[in-house]
Amino acid sequence: MKEKIQKVFKEKFGDGGMTYTSPGRINLIGEHTDYNGGFVLPGAIDKAMYAVVKPNGTDKVRAFAADLNESSEFGLEEKDKPQEGFAKYIFGVAREMIKRGKSIPGFDIVISGDVPLGAGMSSSAALESAVGYALNDQYKLGFTRPELATIGQSTEHNYVGVKCGIMDQFASCMGKEGSLIRLDCRSLEHQYVPFDPKGYQLVLLNTCVTHELASSAYNKRRESCERVVEAIAKKHPEVKLLRDANLDQLKEVKDQVSAEDYMRAEFVIEEIQRLLDTCAALEKGDYATVGKKMYATHEGLSKKYEVSCPELDFLNDQAKVAGVTGSRVMGGGFGGCTINLVKDDLKDKFVKEASAAYEKKFGIKPKVYDVVIKDGARKL
Repeated sequence: MKEKIQKVFKEKFGDGGMTYTSPGRINLIGEHTDYNGGFVLPGAIDKAMYAVVKPNGTDKVRAFAADLNESSEFGLEEKDKPQEGFAKYIFGVAREMIKRGKSIPGFDIVISGDVPLGAGMSSSAALESAVGYALNDQYKLGFTRPELATIGQSTEHNYVGVKCGIMDQFASCMGKEGSLIRLDCRSLEHQYVPFDPKGYQLVLLNTCVTHELASSAYNKRRESCERVVEAIAKKHPEVKLLRDANLDQLKEVKDQVSAEDYMRAEFVIEEIQRLLDTCAALEKGDYATVGKKMYATHEGLSKKYEVSCPELDFLNDQAKVAGVTGSRVMGGGFGGCTINLVKDDLKDKFVKEASAAYEKKFGIKPKVYDVVIKDGARKL
């Protein structure tokens, strides 16, 4: 990938470009906990976005997306926002840095990557982090890695129109080989948790479906959580987010909230605890417990939070039948991937049989991705 993108840069813009990379991510456990102030447990993976960058001595950016065979040229004033989708990410990162008091002259950039699009591995955060890291290094801007993550998140909010949390960019900037990141979504405090599953592999099975409900359903789930917090806070004013509440406090308001809101809040409170239990198990190298927690998360996302779908539930059932250690829907739900923790000697058989059964039932061949936990954004 590195050689390929450098060759394209040389053809387009000549010699002297520097190469940077930033990875996509998985999240082992901790779903829909981020906007409730809880924890997530992501890790950077061995699939990444790449950027070759060189200052060009003008006030313009000349950008080329190799995978799309698409070009864009734009200035760096607010009025110069480009039309091309890929270019909005580059423009947005530069603008967010300028807003934070930095000066960014024009540059040439070529981007490419092997993070699968639409599979929930956060190709957009990987792109933002690669561009952010590159500009920070080229122009010696002095941003820390957590600041680069925030710049990526602000790019999504202000230039792409997606009100995302911080997890994806944080994992991309802060990833560390052999570790997952226990990130406190409220304080942004983080610690590295060992992830060295000898005898196991992580494999994602992509359902290759997306159900249109996703964004409106996501907002409804958020509103459910907020209503429950409001009810609990009347008696317990210290509860500002579901992360602050426990199951006993939730039970106290059972007759004051709808059955649906109660069920959503119950899932979130249980999921925050499951994540903490998973971290404790990882510290001991107890992957059997990690797997049980993953299955429990899937059950909760399917039955209590109701963000699964028949295709995801089917792949999760296939994992159980095959004896896979842990499996769950990864991401917001309504399609995308299951993430599976599977023993080495079982992996090929599981993938083959689950894929065949899925194709027979739904008429779709699932995509399979092996993932390994790697380092975050860096210069190559």
